[in-house]
Order: sequence, then C-alpha cells, then structure tokens
Amino acid sequence: MPVLCLIANPADSELDPALAAAVVKQIGGQLNWLNHAIACEIIEPKSTNALALAREVIGTRKVDAALVDTEGRRKPILVADMDSTMIEQECIDELAAALGIKQQVAEITDRAMRGELDFAQALDTRVALLKGLERKVIEEVRREQITLAPGGRALIQTMKAYGAYTSLVSGGFTFFADYFAKRIGFDEAIANVLLFDGDVLTGTVQKPIVDKSTKRERLTALAAERNLPLSATIAVGDGANDLDMIRVAGFGVALHAKPAVAAQAGIRIDHGDLTALLYLQGYAEEDIVR
Repeated sequence: MPVLCLIANPADSELDPALAAAVVKQIGGQLNWLNHAIACEIIEPKSTNALALAREVIGTRKVDAALVDTEGRRKPILVADMDSTMIEQECIDELAAALGIKQQVAEITDRAMRGELDFAQALDTRVALLKGLERKVIEEVRREQITLAPGGRALIQTMKAYGAYTSLVSGGFTFFADYFAKRIGFDEAIANVLLFDGDVLTGTVQKPIVDKSTKRERLTALAAERNLPLSATIAVGDGANDLDMIRVAGFGVALHAKPAVAAQAGIRIDHGDLTALLYLQGYAEEDIVR
C-alpha cells in the first residue's frame, strides 16, 4: 500500500493544511498528520502518478514529497554519511581553513562529491595538503567549527528506541566520526584514519580507505548478519560516494544532496531536516525521542 509523505523543514515550514488538502484533492487518499504543519502522509493515493502531481501542486514551496510503501516501513538498520549529512560541514575543508587553504581544498571536495573525481585520489591529494597540521589544532576545529545537523540526534535516538541498529560510515576521519557518533548516539562509526608523526599529520591516511564500496558493503553486511533483506535498511547521504548504498537500501535518501546525486536517489529530501527520515518511516511526533 503506497503512502505519499509531505515534509517541511521544522525551522521554517511552508506546509499548511490548505496545501495538504490541495494535494489530497489532486491525488486522492486519506490525509493523516504526523506532526501538524511539518509532516503528513496521504494513505493510498488514487492517482498512479501521485508523486509528480504532488510536486506540481507544491510548486516552489519548500516542501518535500516522497512515495513509500507501508510494508516494512520502519527500518531496523540505518547507515548514514557524516560530512554534510549528520554534521553541517565537510571536516577536511575546515582543517584546510586552519592552514589558510580552504578554497583550494573545498574545490576538490566539491568535485569529488559531485562524482567528477576519483574519491580515493581526491582524498589523498587533499590530505597531503594537510601535512604538518598539529593535533591540538584539529581538536580545536572539532570543538569550535563543527556543528551537528538539525534532527540528527532525534533520528538516531528514536530509531534505537524502537530497536534499530545505527551505523555512521564516513569517507571522512575517525578523529571526527568517533567523537560525533558518540554525541549523536550511533551504535558504531567507521571512517578513515589520519596518520600522525608524534602530534602532527604526516599528510597520509591509513589504507585501505573508506569509500563508496565500504559504505555499500557495511549496509549489506549489517542486513546479512541479522538475516534481513536489504529492503529493511535505510541509507542517507549527500555525495556521489553515498550513491552505491543509497541505491541498494530499502529507503535510499539523498539529503540536501548535489543535484546529480538527488536525481539518482529513490527519495530526495531537499528542505526537511534529519527528522524527515522518521516521518518517511511513519513515526509521528509523539513517537520521537527528543
């Protein structure tokens, strides 16, 4: 049974009862609010083209629309990207800023996330530029420059409260992933290891690197370990190195992603925060752990 979800950003919602009613009038189905003026679901839309029609009604308003199945809607496995997904920054760009080379590194990061560069090669190139950076500076960047993405802790704490296993798998660095995974509440974190000579970076990372294959393989391994189908998983990310896991997951979500990435994902969230992943799974406001 299909369900159409309408989801807005809780901090600046443009979803109201009138818009929801207009979508129902166009596609049919039964309206149910998950969080008033932030997220609703339209159960069993009658139209065979419900998603496209909903987006036409929404127009330029900042409201996401997604069509999902109700069978197995709540997922017991989540795999998430870190940079620009669970946190608001790209850690490597912020480290580069400490050396005064942020623009140079950020351009490489952006091209890699769009899929224009080989990820491993781009990572090695950028990390080499960080050679000599002191551990205390990296700690300062982690403490002062990195912010958690809105809704992330609610997403992880709610899914865990309902029995899900949550994994943070990042092409970034354990120096950040381990730290923020604990703050957010993930069950595990997997990321690349920056190599030090004493307390300064050598400009290299431990091999093999964590890349798009690692992300997909961790998702499939978690499902296999629990004797669950891939349809029981949800994956979220924003860059080209997330596409492999997004494609194979039951719910593959491109969150505030590069256009080329969003176009290939089963579900795209352009406006909502990370709580959107809860509404996609049918969690209502009273279910959410905040």
